[in-house]
Amino acid sequence: MTPVRSIEAVSEAVASGGAAAALAYLNQGVPHRFSAVYRFSGPLLHNVLLHDDAGRIRPEFMAVVPFSRSFCQYVVRDAAFRTDNSLADPRLIGHALRGFVVSYHSVPLLDHRSGELWGTLSHFDMRSMTLANEEFELLQQAAAILSPVLTRD
Repeated sequence: MTPVRSIEAVSEAVASGGAAAALAYLNQGVPHRFSAVYRFSGPLLHNVLLHDDAGRIRPEFMAVVPFSRSFCQYVVRDAAFRTDNSLADPRLIGHALRGFVVSYHSVPLLDHRSGELWGTLSHFDMRSMTLANEEFELLQQAAAILSPVLTRD
């Protein structure tokens, strides 16, 4: 029997190991290889945290990404974004990452002080992956828990 995953466990992970531990916990419940936090900085996105289920060092191409070439632009536009397969998703026809980042599930991260958009919290993979609705809801809840930790000065 699979244990029920909860926002309380995300909070415990933050308390015991910080945002990186919470990101690792979130990744444990999904089939995606990567879970990440990206921060908006003008026309660029900077990777703040990356959990790679394969345990590898972050590839250089994931460190800084142009906003206009990212799927994060859809998170900004729609307040969240999900695609199990970018190749089959008509919303992504003509997008630079279509077929490269194949599955992408992401929610906004807001600055806890101002409420302004700060970045994104995502699960993604280079293969088609489905994300259970419960895990997407947990990702949304986790964004609120992680916001004060990530956006403090």
